[in-house]
Amino acid sequence: MSDEWGFDTAQVHAGAAPDAGTGARATPIFATSSFVYDSAEQAAAQFLLEDLDGYGYTRMGNPTTAVAERRIAALEGGAAAVATASGQSATALALLNLVRAGDHIVMASQIYGGTTNLLAQRFAEIGIALSVVPVDDLDAWRAAIRPSTRAFFVESIGNPTGVVADLEALAAIAHETARVPLLVDNTLATPYLLRPLEHGADVVVHSTTKFLSGHGTVIGGVVVDGATFDFGAEPERWPGFHVPDAGHGEGGYWERFSPQRQAYSRRLRSTVLRDYGPAPSPFNSFLLIQGLETLSLRMRQHVANAEAVVAHLVAHPRVERVHYPTRPGTPWSETAARLLPRGGGAIVSFDIAGGIDAGRRFVDSVRLFSHLANVGDVRSLVIHPASTTNSSQTPAQRAAAGIGEGLIRLSIGIEDAADLIADLDRALAA
Repeated sequence: MSDEWGFDTAQVHAGAAPDAGTGARATPIFATSSFVYDSAEQAAAQFLLEDLDGYGYTRMGNPTTAVAERRIAALEGGAAAVATASGQSATALALLNLVRAGDHIVMASQIYGGTTNLLAQRFAEIGIALSVVPVDDLDAWRAAIRPSTRAFFVESIGNPTGVVADLEALAAIAHETARVPLLVDNTLATPYLLRPLEHGADVVVHSTTKFLSGHGTVIGGVVVDGATFDFGAEPERWPGFHVPDAGHGEGGYWERFSPQRQAYSRRLRSTVLRDYGPAPSPFNSFLLIQGLETLSLRMRQHVANAEAVVAHLVAHPRVERVHYPTRPGTPWSETAARLLPRGGGAIVSFDIAGGIDAGRRFVDSVRLFSHLANVGDVRSLVIHPASTTNSSQTPAQRAAAGIGEGLIRLSIGIEDAADLIADLDRALAA
Protein backbone atom coordinates (compact mmCIF):
# COMPACT_ATOMS: atom_id res chain seq x y z
CA MET A 1 0.00 0.00 0.00
CA SER A 2 1.18 3.50 -0.79
CA ASP A 3 0.99 5.86 2.16
CA GLU A 4 -0.17 8.51 -0.29
CA TRP A 5 -3.29 6.64 -1.39
CA GLY A 6 -6.64 8.18 -0.55
CA PHE A 7 -9.34 6.18 1.22
CA ASP A 8 -11.25 5.34 -1.98
CA THR A 9 -8.09 3.88 -3.54
CA ALA A 10 -6.99 2.01 -0.43
CA GLN A 11 -10.36 0.31 0.02
CA VAL A 12 -9.93 -1.26 -3.45
CA HIS A 13 -6.20 -2.04 -3.50
CA ALA A 14 -4.66 -2.18 -0.01
CA GLY A 15 -3.37 -5.55 1.09
CA ALA A 16 -3.86 -7.32 -2.25
CA ALA A 17 -1.97 -8.11 -5.45
CA PRO A 18 -2.67 -10.32 -8.47
CA ASP A 19 -2.41 -13.98 -7.47
CA ALA A 20 1.16 -15.13 -8.00
CA GLY A 21 0.20 -18.62 -9.12
CA THR A 22 -2.59 -17.84 -11.57
CA GLY A 23 -2.52 -14.11 -12.27
CA ALA A 24 -6.09 -13.76 -10.96
CA ARG A 25 -6.76 -10.05 -10.37
CA ALA A 26 -9.56 -10.52 -7.83
CA THR A 27 -8.53 -12.20 -4.58
CA PRO A 28 -9.27 -15.94 -4.90
CA ILE A 29 -11.18 -17.95 -2.29
CA PHE A 30 -8.67 -20.34 -0.76
CA ALA A 31 -11.20 -22.94 0.37
CA THR A 32 -8.87 -25.24 2.22
CA SER A 33 -8.57 -26.24 5.84
CA SER A 34 -4.80 -26.68 5.72
CA PHE A 35 -1.66 -26.08 3.69
CA VAL A 36 1.27 -28.32 2.75
CA TYR A 37 4.56 -27.54 4.45
CA ASP A 38 7.66 -27.22 2.30
CA SER A 39 9.67 -29.28 4.75
CA ALA A 40 9.79 -30.60 8.30
CA GLU A 41 12.01 -27.64 9.13
CA GLN A 42 9.45 -25.14 7.85
CA ALA A 43 6.65 -26.88 9.75
CA ALA A 44 8.62 -26.68 12.99
CA ALA A 45 9.44 -23.03 12.34
CA GLN A 46 5.75 -22.17 11.99
CA PHE A 47 4.88 -23.76 15.31
CA LEU A 48 7.78 -21.91 16.97
CA LEU A 49 6.55 -18.63 15.40
CA GLU A 50 9.81 -18.27 13.50
CA ASP A 51 8.08 -18.43 10.10
CA LEU A 52 5.29 -15.85 10.09
CA ASP A 53 4.81 -15.64 6.33
CA GLY A 54 3.55 -19.13 5.55
CA TYR A 55 0.17 -20.76 6.16
CA GLY A 56 -0.47 -24.00 7.98
CA TYR A 57 -4.11 -24.19 9.09
CA THR A 58 -7.01 -21.88 8.26
CA ARG A 59 -7.93 -21.42 11.90
CA MET A 60 -4.64 -19.55 12.27
CA GLY A 61 -4.64 -17.76 8.94
CA ASN A 62 -5.76 -18.02 5.33
CA PRO A 63 -4.59 -16.11 2.22
CA THR A 64 -8.10 -14.84 1.45
CA THR A 65 -8.64 -13.70 5.01
CA ALA A 66 -5.17 -12.14 5.10
CA VAL A 67 -6.11 -9.72 2.31
CA ALA A 68 -9.17 -8.57 4.28
CA GLU A 69 -7.05 -8.19 7.43
CA ARG A 70 -4.36 -6.15 5.73
CA ARG A 71 -6.92 -3.94 4.00
CA ILE A 72 -8.87 -3.18 7.18
CA ALA A 73 -5.64 -2.49 9.07
CA ALA A 74 -4.68 -0.02 6.33
CA LEU A 75 -8.07 1.70 6.35
CA GLU A 76 -7.99 2.06 10.15
CA GLY A 77 -4.36 3.16 10.18
CA GLY A 78 -3.36 0.17 12.32
CA ALA A 79 -0.25 -1.98 12.48
CA ALA A 80 -2.03 -5.32 12.02
CA ALA A 81 -5.48 -6.91 12.09
CA VAL A 82 -6.85 -10.32 13.04
CA ALA A 83 -10.18 -11.47 11.59
CA THR A 84 -12.67 -13.56 13.56
CA ALA A 85 -15.92 -15.39 12.90
CA SER A 86 -18.22 -12.67 14.29
CA GLY A 87 -18.21 -9.23 15.81
CA GLN A 88 -19.02 -10.73 19.19
CA SER A 89 -15.98 -12.99 19.00
CA ALA A 90 -13.81 -10.03 17.96
CA THR A 91 -14.81 -8.18 21.15
CA ALA A 92 -14.34 -11.27 23.29
CA LEU A 93 -10.91 -12.13 21.90
CA ALA A 94 -9.66 -8.53 21.92
CA LEU A 95 -10.34 -8.39 25.67
CA LEU A 96 -9.29 -11.95 26.48
CA ASN A 97 -5.92 -11.06 25.00
CA LEU A 98 -5.55 -8.64 27.93
CA VAL A 99 -7.45 -9.99 30.93
CA ARG A 100 -7.59 -13.07 33.10
CA ALA A 101 -9.52 -14.14 36.21
CA GLY A 102 -9.42 -11.41 38.84
CA ASP A 103 -8.99 -8.56 36.37
CA HIS A 104 -11.41 -5.71 35.76
CA ILE A 105 -12.82 -3.81 32.75
CA VAL A 106 -14.49 -0.39 32.61
CA MET A 107 -17.15 -0.12 29.90
CA ALA A 108 -19.50 2.60 28.67
CA SER A 109 -23.17 2.11 29.51
CA GLN A 110 -24.42 3.33 26.13
CA ILE A 111 -23.44 0.26 24.18
CA TYR A 112 -24.78 -2.69 22.19
CA GLY A 113 -26.82 -5.06 24.36
CA GLY A 114 -24.90 -8.12 23.20
CA THR A 115 -21.63 -6.58 24.37
CA THR A 116 -23.20 -5.80 27.73
CA ASN A 117 -24.32 -9.43 28.08
CA LEU A 118 -20.86 -10.68 27.12
CA LEU A 119 -18.98 -8.59 29.64
CA ALA A 120 -21.55 -8.48 32.46
CA GLN A 121 -22.59 -12.15 32.33
CA ARG A 122 -20.19 -14.41 30.46
CA PHE A 123 -17.00 -12.65 31.58
CA ALA A 124 -18.31 -12.59 35.16
CA GLU A 125 -18.60 -16.39 35.03
CA ILE A 126 -14.85 -16.65 34.48
CA GLY A 127 -13.93 -14.15 37.18
CA ILE A 128 -13.54 -10.93 35.18
CA ALA A 129 -15.19 -7.94 36.87
CA LEU A 130 -16.95 -5.07 35.09
CA SER A 131 -17.85 -1.47 35.90
CA VAL A 132 -20.37 0.30 33.66
CA VAL A 133 -20.28 4.10 33.49
CA PRO A 134 -21.87 6.82 31.32
CA VAL A 135 -19.73 7.41 28.26
CA ASP A 136 -19.59 11.18 28.75
CA ASP A 137 -19.00 11.23 32.54
CA LEU A 138 -15.22 11.43 32.72
CA ASP A 139 -15.22 11.59 36.51
CA ALA A 140 -17.12 8.30 36.59
CA TRP A 141 -14.46 6.68 34.41
CA ARG A 142 -11.76 7.88 36.81
CA ALA A 143 -13.71 6.71 39.86
CA ALA A 144 -14.24 3.24 38.38
CA ILE A 145 -10.53 2.49 38.06
CA ARG A 146 -9.17 -0.27 40.30
CA PRO A 147 -5.68 -1.74 40.73
CA SER A 148 -6.98 -4.72 38.75
CA THR A 149 -8.31 -2.64 35.82
CA ARG A 150 -6.83 -3.81 32.54
CA ALA A 151 -8.97 -2.21 29.80
CA PHE A 152 -11.38 0.58 28.90
CA PHE A 153 -14.04 -0.38 26.35
CA VAL A 154 -16.31 2.00 24.45
CA GLU A 155 -18.14 2.37 21.15
CA SER A 156 -17.14 5.30 18.95
CA ILE A 157 -20.84 5.81 18.15
CA GLY A 158 -23.03 4.19 20.78
CA ASN A 159 -25.65 1.65 19.74
CA PRO A 160 -28.55 2.43 19.58
CA THR A 161 -28.71 6.05 20.81
CA GLY A 162 -25.85 7.58 18.84
CA VAL A 163 -23.79 8.92 21.74
CA VAL A 164 -20.30 9.95 20.64
CA ALA A 165 -17.33 9.04 22.82
CA ASP A 166 -14.71 11.72 23.45
CA LEU A 167 -11.88 9.41 22.49
CA GLU A 168 -9.05 11.81 23.26
CA ALA A 169 -10.33 12.42 26.79
CA LEU A 170 -10.95 8.73 27.46
CA ALA A 171 -7.54 7.79 26.06
CA ALA A 172 -5.87 10.27 28.39
CA ILE A 173 -7.61 8.76 31.42
CA ALA A 174 -6.89 5.21 30.25
CA HIS A 175 -3.20 5.87 29.67
CA GLU A 176 -2.30 8.36 32.35
CA THR A 177 -4.53 7.31 35.26
CA ALA A 178 -5.47 3.67 34.71
CA ARG A 179 -2.35 2.71 32.70
CA VAL A 180 -4.45 0.50 30.42
CA PRO A 181 -5.29 0.38 26.71
CA LEU A 182 -8.43 1.95 25.26
CA LEU A 183 -10.44 -0.44 23.08
CA VAL A 184 -13.01 1.06 20.72
CA ASP A 185 -15.80 -0.68 18.83
CA ASN A 186 -15.90 1.32 15.59
CA THR A 187 -18.64 -0.69 13.88
CA LEU A 188 -21.17 2.12 13.44
CA ALA A 189 -18.71 4.78 12.34
CA THR A 190 -16.46 2.67 10.08
CA PRO A 191 -12.96 3.95 9.29
CA TYR A 192 -14.47 6.12 6.55
CA LEU A 193 -16.18 8.35 9.10
CA LEU A 194 -13.76 7.96 12.02
CA ARG A 195 -10.38 6.34 12.71
CA PRO A 196 -10.15 5.92 16.51
CA LEU A 197 -6.43 5.11 16.47
CA GLU A 198 -5.80 8.70 15.35
CA HIS A 199 -7.58 9.94 18.48
CA GLY A 200 -5.80 7.91 21.14
CA ALA A 201 -7.38 4.46 20.94
CA ASP A 202 -5.03 1.46 21.10
CA VAL A 203 -7.22 -1.32 19.68
CA VAL A 204 -10.25 -1.15 17.38
CA VAL A 205 -12.85 -3.88 16.87
CA HIS A 206 -15.56 -4.22 14.24
CA SER A 207 -18.47 -6.42 13.53
CA THR A 208 -17.61 -6.81 9.84
CA THR A 209 -21.12 -8.22 9.48
CA LYS A 210 -22.29 -4.63 9.34
CA PHE A 211 -21.05 -1.79 7.14
CA LEU A 212 -17.69 -3.27 6.16
CA SER A 213 -19.39 -6.20 4.42
CA GLY A 214 -22.45 -4.07 3.84
CA HIS A 215 -24.96 -6.42 2.25
CA GLY A 216 -26.36 -8.52 5.08
CA THR A 217 -24.90 -11.73 3.66
CA VAL A 218 -22.23 -12.86 6.14
CA ILE A 219 -21.13 -12.48 9.75
CA GLY A 220 -17.60 -11.70 10.84
CA GLY A 221 -15.41 -9.59 13.05
CA VAL A 222 -11.96 -8.05 13.14
CA VAL A 223 -9.52 -6.71 15.73
CA VAL A 224 -7.13 -3.94 14.64
CA ASP A 225 -4.05 -3.19 16.73
CA GLY A 226 -2.52 0.27 16.64
CA ALA A 227 0.64 -1.06 18.35
CA THR A 228 0.65 2.04 20.52
CA PHE A 229 0.30 0.67 24.04
CA ASP A 230 3.52 -0.11 25.90
CA PHE A 231 3.04 -3.54 27.48
CA GLY A 232 6.72 -3.52 28.36
CA ALA A 233 6.55 -0.60 30.81
CA GLU A 234 5.02 -2.70 33.61
CA PRO A 235 5.60 -6.37 32.78
CA GLU A 236 4.03 -7.60 36.01
CA ARG A 237 0.66 -6.17 34.90
CA TRP A 238 0.74 -8.00 31.55
CA PRO A 239 2.06 -11.52 32.15
CA GLY A 240 0.51 -12.82 28.93
CA PHE A 241 2.94 -10.70 26.93
CA HIS A 242 6.03 -11.64 28.94
CA VAL A 243 5.70 -15.27 30.00
CA PRO A 244 6.69 -17.56 27.10
CA ASP A 245 3.76 -19.46 25.59
CA ALA A 246 4.08 -23.25 25.67
CA GLY A 247 5.10 -24.64 22.30
CA HIS A 248 5.96 -21.27 20.74
CA GLY A 249 9.66 -21.12 21.47
CA GLU A 250 11.62 -18.99 23.88
CA GLY A 251 10.75 -15.46 24.94
CA GLY A 252 7.46 -13.68 25.47
CA TYR A 253 5.43 -11.94 22.79
CA TRP A 254 6.57 -8.47 23.83
CA GLU A 255 10.25 -9.36 23.70
CA ARG A 256 9.94 -11.14 20.34
CA PHE A 257 7.39 -9.09 18.43
CA SER A 258 7.19 -5.53 19.79
CA PRO A 259 10.06 -4.36 17.52
CA GLN A 260 7.87 -5.36 14.54
CA ARG A 261 4.79 -3.72 16.18
CA GLN A 262 3.11 -7.15 16.37
CA ALA A 263 3.13 -8.15 20.05
CA TYR A 264 -0.61 -7.71 20.67
CA SER A 265 -1.74 -9.01 17.27
CA ARG A 266 0.65 -11.97 17.26
CA ARG A 267 -0.46 -13.08 20.73
CA LEU A 268 -4.09 -12.62 19.69
CA ARG A 269 -3.64 -14.85 16.64
CA SER A 270 -1.23 -17.45 17.98
CA THR A 271 -2.72 -17.93 21.44
CA VAL A 272 -6.26 -16.59 21.86
CA LEU A 273 -7.67 -17.19 18.37
CA ARG A 274 -5.80 -20.48 18.12
CA ASP A 275 -7.19 -21.83 21.40
CA TYR A 276 -10.74 -20.44 21.38
CA GLY A 277 -11.07 -21.08 17.65
CA PRO A 278 -13.58 -18.60 16.13
CA ALA A 279 -11.80 -18.17 12.80
CA PRO A 280 -13.65 -16.79 9.76
CA SER A 281 -14.54 -18.84 6.71
CA PRO A 282 -12.52 -17.85 3.62
CA PHE A 283 -15.85 -17.58 1.77
CA ASN A 284 -16.97 -14.94 4.26
CA SER A 285 -13.63 -13.17 3.96
CA PHE A 286 -14.08 -13.04 0.18
CA LEU A 287 -17.48 -11.39 0.57
CA LEU A 288 -16.01 -8.99 3.13
CA ILE A 289 -13.40 -7.93 0.57
CA GLN A 290 -16.15 -7.23 -1.96
CA GLY A 291 -17.92 -5.04 0.59
CA LEU A 292 -14.78 -3.12 1.51
CA GLU A 293 -14.29 -2.07 -2.13
CA THR A 294 -17.43 0.09 -2.03
CA LEU A 295 -17.40 1.18 1.62
CA SER A 296 -16.98 4.92 1.08
CA LEU A 297 -19.57 5.04 -1.70
CA ARG A 298 -22.15 3.33 0.48
CA MET A 299 -21.36 5.37 3.56
CA ARG A 300 -21.86 8.63 1.69
CA GLN A 301 -25.34 7.50 0.65
CA HIS A 302 -26.12 6.10 4.11
CA VAL A 303 -25.26 9.45 5.68
CA ALA A 304 -27.22 11.52 3.14
CA ASN A 305 -30.31 9.37 3.64
CA ALA A 306 -29.95 9.36 7.42
CA GLU A 307 -29.75 13.14 7.53
CA ALA A 308 -32.92 13.41 5.41
CA VAL A 309 -34.76 10.99 7.70
CA VAL A 310 -33.59 12.86 10.82
CA ALA A 311 -34.83 16.18 9.44
CA HIS A 312 -38.24 14.63 8.77
CA LEU A 313 -38.57 12.87 12.13
CA VAL A 314 -37.58 15.95 14.13
CA ALA A 315 -40.60 17.75 12.71
CA HIS A 316 -43.04 14.84 13.07
CA PRO A 317 -45.73 15.33 15.75
CA ARG A 318 -45.73 11.66 16.79
CA VAL A 319 -41.99 11.61 17.48
CA GLU A 320 -40.90 12.65 20.97
CA ARG A 321 -37.14 12.68 20.49
CA VAL A 322 -34.62 11.87 17.76
CA HIS A 323 -31.16 10.44 18.45
CA TYR A 324 -28.41 10.99 15.88
CA PRO A 325 -24.71 11.58 16.56
CA THR A 326 -24.28 14.92 14.79
CA ARG A 327 -27.64 16.46 15.70
CA PRO A 328 -27.06 19.88 17.31
CA GLY A 329 -27.98 20.31 20.94
CA THR A 330 -26.93 16.90 22.24
CA PRO A 331 -24.38 16.66 25.08
CA TRP A 332 -21.85 15.26 22.61
CA SER A 333 -22.52 17.55 19.63
CA GLU A 334 -19.17 19.34 20.02
CA THR A 335 -17.35 16.00 20.16
CA ALA A 336 -19.26 14.80 17.10
CA ALA A 337 -18.40 17.97 15.18
CA ARG A 338 -14.72 17.34 15.92
CA LEU A 339 -14.60 13.59 15.29
CA LEU A 340 -17.24 13.08 12.59
CA PRO A 341 -16.82 15.76 9.91
CA ARG A 342 -18.11 13.37 7.23
CA GLY A 343 -21.36 12.69 9.07
CA GLY A 344 -22.92 10.67 11.85
CA GLY A 345 -23.44 7.36 10.09
CA ALA A 346 -26.56 5.38 9.25
CA ILE A 347 -28.13 4.64 12.64
CA VAL A 348 -31.11 6.83 13.57
CA SER A 349 -33.13 6.17 16.71
CA PHE A 350 -36.23 7.93 17.97
CA ASP A 351 -38.74 7.72 20.80
CA ILE A 352 -42.49 7.46 20.30
CA ALA A 353 -45.18 7.68 22.96
CA GLY A 354 -46.92 4.51 24.05
CA GLY A 355 -44.01 2.41 25.27
CA ILE A 356 -43.43 -1.20 24.25
CA ASP A 357 -46.88 -1.65 22.72
CA ALA A 358 -46.44 1.35 20.45
CA GLY A 359 -42.96 0.19 19.48
CA ARG A 360 -44.26 -3.21 18.48
CA ARG A 361 -47.10 -1.71 16.45
CA PHE A 362 -44.62 0.49 14.63
CA VAL A 363 -42.31 -2.34 13.55
CA ASP A 364 -45.32 -4.42 12.49
CA SER A 365 -46.48 -1.59 10.21
CA VAL A 366 -43.42 -0.85 8.07
CA ARG A 367 -43.29 -2.27 4.55
CA LEU A 368 -40.03 -1.08 2.99
CA PHE A 369 -37.95 -1.30 6.17
CA SER A 370 -37.07 -4.88 7.13
CA HIS A 371 -37.77 -5.82 10.74
CA LEU A 372 -34.67 -7.75 11.83
CA ALA A 373 -31.76 -7.71 14.27
CA ASN A 374 -28.94 -6.26 12.20
CA VAL A 375 -27.54 -2.94 11.01
CA GLY A 376 -25.26 -1.88 8.19
CA ASP A 377 -27.13 -3.41 5.27
CA VAL A 378 -27.70 -1.62 1.97
CA ARG A 379 -31.38 -2.25 2.81
CA SER A 380 -33.07 -0.17 5.49
CA LEU A 381 -33.73 -2.04 8.73
CA VAL A 382 -35.78 -1.45 11.87
CA ILE A 383 -36.03 -2.95 15.34
CA HIS A 384 -37.57 -2.18 18.73
CA PRO A 385 -34.65 -2.68 21.18
CA ALA A 386 -36.68 -2.86 24.43
CA SER A 387 -38.46 -6.00 23.25
CA THR A 388 -35.56 -7.59 21.34
CA THR A 389 -31.84 -6.75 21.45
CA ASN A 390 -31.98 -5.21 24.95
CA SER A 391 -34.85 -7.26 26.37
CA SER A 392 -32.53 -9.22 28.70
CA GLN A 393 -31.67 -5.99 30.52
CA THR A 394 -33.80 -4.58 33.32
CA PRO A 395 -35.77 -1.37 32.69
CA ALA A 396 -33.23 0.43 34.89
CA GLN A 397 -30.32 -0.87 32.82
CA ARG A 398 -32.05 0.17 29.61
CA ALA A 399 -32.76 3.59 31.06
CA ALA A 400 -29.09 3.98 32.00
CA ALA A 401 -28.20 3.22 28.39
CA GLY A 402 -30.76 5.77 27.15
CA ILE A 403 -33.07 3.10 25.72
CA GLY A 404 -36.69 4.06 26.32
CA GLU A 405 -39.56 1.60 26.10
CA GLY A 406 -40.76 3.27 22.90
CA LEU A 407 -37.34 3.64 21.28
CA ILE A 408 -37.11 2.60 17.62
CA ARG A 409 -33.74 1.95 15.97
CA LEU A 410 -33.37 2.45 12.24
CA SER A 411 -30.45 1.38 10.09
CA ILE A 412 -30.82 3.62 7.07
CA GLY A 413 -29.97 1.98 3.76
CA ILE A 414 -29.12 3.36 0.36
CA GLU A 415 -32.62 3.44 -1.14
CA ASP A 416 -34.43 6.61 -2.24
CA ALA A 417 -34.87 8.78 0.86
CA ALA A 418 -38.41 9.79 -0.14
CA ASP A 419 -39.50 6.16 -0.14
CA LEU A 420 -38.01 5.59 3.30
CA ILE A 421 -39.77 8.64 4.71
CA ALA A 422 -43.10 7.54 3.25
CA ASP A 423 -42.73 4.12 4.90
CA LEU A 424 -41.93 5.71 8.27
CA ASP A 425 -44.96 7.97 8.00
CA ARG A 426 -47.14 4.93 7.32
CA ALA A 427 -45.86 3.18 10.45
CA LEU A 428 -46.14 6.28 12.60
CA ALA A 429 -49.76 6.67 11.55
CA ALA A 430 -50.38 3.14 12.80
